[in-house]
Amino acid sequence: MRDRFDVVIAGAGPAGGQCARDLAERNYDVLVLETEEESEFPRQSNKSTAGTFPSAMTAFAIPDDVVMQYTEEVVLESPNDHYVRTQTGAVLEFADFKRFLVRDSREKGATYRFDSRVSAPIMEDGDIVGVRYDGDEEVYADVIIDATGPAAPLAKKLGVCDLQREKQAIGIEYEFENVDLNHDGYADLRDTMMLRLDHDLAPGGYSWIFHTGEDTAKVGLCYIQNASHHQYAKDGMGIDDYLEYWLDSDPRFEDAEKIEGTQAHRGSAHIQPPKSLSTDNFMAIGDTVPSIDPLWGEGIHKGMKSARAAAATVDAALTPETPDTSAESLSVYDQLWHSQVAPKHRSRLMMTELLYLAPNERYDQLMADLRSTDADTLTQINNGDRRAITKLAHLSDVPLLAKYARQRLSN
Repeated sequence: MRDRFDVVIAGAGPAGGQCARDLAERNYDVLVLETEEESEFPRQSNKSTAGTFPSAMTAFAIPDDVVMQYTEEVVLESPNDHYVRTQTGAVLEFADFKRFLVRDSREKGATYRFDSRVSAPIMEDGDIVGVRYDGDEEVYADVIIDATGPAAPLAKKLGVCDLQREKQAIGIEYEFENVDLNHDGYADLRDTMMLRLDHDLAPGGYSWIFHTGEDTAKVGLCYIQNASHHQYAKDGMGIDDYLEYWLDSDPRFEDAEKIEGTQAHRGSAHIQPPKSLSTDNFMAIGDTVPSIDPLWGEGIHKGMKSARAAAATVDAALTPETPDTSAESLSVYDQLWHSQVAPKHRSRLMMTELLYLAPNERYDQLMADLRSTDADTLTQINNGDRRAITKLAHLSDVPLLAKYARQRLSN
């Protein structure tokens, strides 16, 4: 007898866990396959900066006990300037957050199998009907969902995603204590999330300090290994070297120490348009399809919104009278993704690429430009509003735009 469920989800991250929550709450028979052992879940190295906003906390009923620190402002830094915006946020304890999603979805009826590595789709008549895991183990379902992030063992083999190496952002982060969050000459970082644009520290990317309480903070950086990174990179330096370089050169870390018992937290995501999102009996959610906010670098809310869109699509497809999990039926997920999860995605990605191509002196000008615009401009830019983007344009940006055009043509 076949091992069978209504839905099988590969991956127990924020997207997979949230999708299981939503589906189990609708009384679907859901199985989540997770690579890690339950006793080690989640491993410290598999980490996010876990900064999000109250809209995510409310929409997905995230409890306060997984929050390390509520913040009141977002700070953008350039090499010689900064911009402060009042924006409440929440820095999550990512491990506790992921364990909450597992616990809550289990209480709603979802089944989890840990230490279960998904390796390949099971195909019948050209369509996916199940997954193979742990070598020769098999499980079948009406709908299969890949929530494994950039690994994407199912989405890649089905041709649903095409994650490009030159579009991959890699990141590293540590948790520190004794951080000077109010150092003379810098913005006050108490109760803030700070993102810094500075090619000297993160060529082709950005760095961050997220306050987590008292004198502690998450400190890290990420970058895309693209043409901009290669232009500004220092010979022989990898991502660990850049973090150490920042720690050694920034006076805010003069007395900082890594919190005992914590490790380097590493992660990756892709900054590119999705190739596709679904096919017959199948959907890809979370970081399996790129959807990170261009300015904030926030991915948790987007990933969970994609999970909810997928769950709603399953609910519409698996009607008792006429179940239909064809590509046409599941394309509802694609529509929801583009309209509700990541609207105006290409405009937002354009802003991301322009940011990373800009030189350091343009980042200083950007801070001044942001201070001179109305309070909603940054939100409009983040939402892909091209008119808002043009508010920050200068004649001096012509070479930057030409560089962007050449890069797009070369791709």
